[in-house]
Amino acid sequence: MYSSCRSTFKEFHELSSPYRNLNDNYVSNKRSSSGLMTFLLIMATLTILGGLLAIALLEKMKNEEKINEVVNPNGQPVQNGGQSYGVEKSRIVLVESIPCWMDYGTNATFGIPLYKAWKDLVSIATRQIDVASFYWSLTGEDIGVNSSTDQPGREILEEFKALPKRNVSVRVVTSIPSLATNSTDLQALRENGVQVRRVNFGHLTRGVLHSKFWVVDGRHIYIGSANMDWRALTQVKEIGVVLYNCTSLAADLHKIFQSYWVMGQHNATIPQPWPPYYDTSINKEQPLHVNLSGVPSRVYISGSPPQFCPDSRTKDLDAILSAVSQAEQFIHVAVMEYYPASKFLYHHRYWPVIENALKQAAYEKNVAVRLLVSCGRESDPSVLPFLKSLNALDSPSNNISIEVRLHIVPVANQTDIPYARINHNKYMVTDKLAYIGTSNWSADYFNTTAGVGLVVSQDALYSSSLEDTLVGQLSAVFDRDWGSEFAVPLEKLHHNPDCAFLLS
Repeated sequence: MYSSCRSTFKEFHELSSPYRNLNDNYVSNKRSSSGLMTFLLIMATLTILGGLLAIALLEKMKNEEKINEVVNPNGQPVQNGGQSYGVEKSRIVLVESIPCWMDYGTNATFGIPLYKAWKDLVSIATRQIDVASFYWSLTGEDIGVNSSTDQPGREILEEFKALPKRNVSVRVVTSIPSLATNSTDLQALRENGVQVRRVNFGHLTRGVLHSKFWVVDGRHIYIGSANMDWRALTQVKEIGVVLYNCTSLAADLHKIFQSYWVMGQHNATIPQPWPPYYDTSINKEQPLHVNLSGVPSRVYISGSPPQFCPDSRTKDLDAILSAVSQAEQFIHVAVMEYYPASKFLYHHRYWPVIENALKQAAYEKNVAVRLLVSCGRESDPSVLPFLKSLNALDSPSNNISIEVRLHIVPVANQTDIPYARINHNKYMVTDKLAYIGTSNWSADYFNTTAGVGLVVSQDALYSSSLEDTLVGQLSAVFDRDWGSEFAVPLEKLHHNPDCAFLLS
């Protein structure tokens, strides 16, 4: 799917002057002196105005240079005023990981394998790769497991270790606290010339760095649910997108990476406010205008937690709520965990923000809501009552459609691999847009934890086929999963050894 990346940057400058009223209250008794004085005043006024105009033009040129440097780090010109039609060809690709031995049948369609997408990004890098991930654990030894299914992870690790030898600079940010306490990946990366910083989100926000994204050469990006974990390639169901050749969006995501990087310094404190560099001109109110597969589209990147977002950055929660409110026909959500409460920081604190928005859309606008929530052996059973209460609102006779199903990945003979065999997806698709994020849907992920989301809305009328759009592709993925044997309606769930929930 090839596309043109069209950026629109509108800068409005108001030139205000203290010389709004030039009144000469002094009138000489001598006519000749008065004329000379008038001439001198006119010349002085013109000189002053000329100087002010020159200063304003110089400042405008400096501002435009700074904007171009920040937004287009590769030095490509940005045209101001109206839409600019860039020369670069942009391409967006839906990527997936389907766990081994999870068979959807012969007619199912899938996104590009995540392993292939990661390999491709590494291979095309010529200058720099910046990676944000909750943790790194790309070999089985990291978790005390001997499994041949870690081979793809080992290959990715080796390729990252080799990048500095290709004169490709690599920077990695991960979280403190972290799940991979025994991982040796970060030390191996350091020994091979990779710059590594760990951000103490536990100290900064009482959360974690849960983002998962790459920025490659200031041109290409990956955003998705997958951590830098071998299980994400073979044992866990993941979803994400790769956007090729769009420097504007890559520069915008790089600002978020840079905010993590500087907070990885010793004794760092969150600035209030963030310096101007971290501001963005791309947000919910002013999305980036791009052509994706010939389809006019609008995209922006949201972020969390609020403490890490300048005022110009759309908060991740606001992006989700906006998407829900815009839907007119359907809202389909696939997320590992849905929990309308605070789970970590404040126990037993109810947080119905997203749930209320979903209910309102179903009740007031008759939008069909479907929620596909993961259930695995390590899932928290306390989630179940909330899912049951939401599902109970489904009332076709009253034109209210809210359905909940559990997505259960068969464990098969992989019982020795912890925190695997789960649907780790975090996305939403509506009749209006696609949202792919990195956060589970509970209070802590939006209030204290670092995450990002990519929002893509598209004008389907300009598309020759729904399959040409990300919205269409993501809808097809949801429909495939919803109608599969792995999606179990709550009322049909009985004892299942692969799910921690139990309905009687």
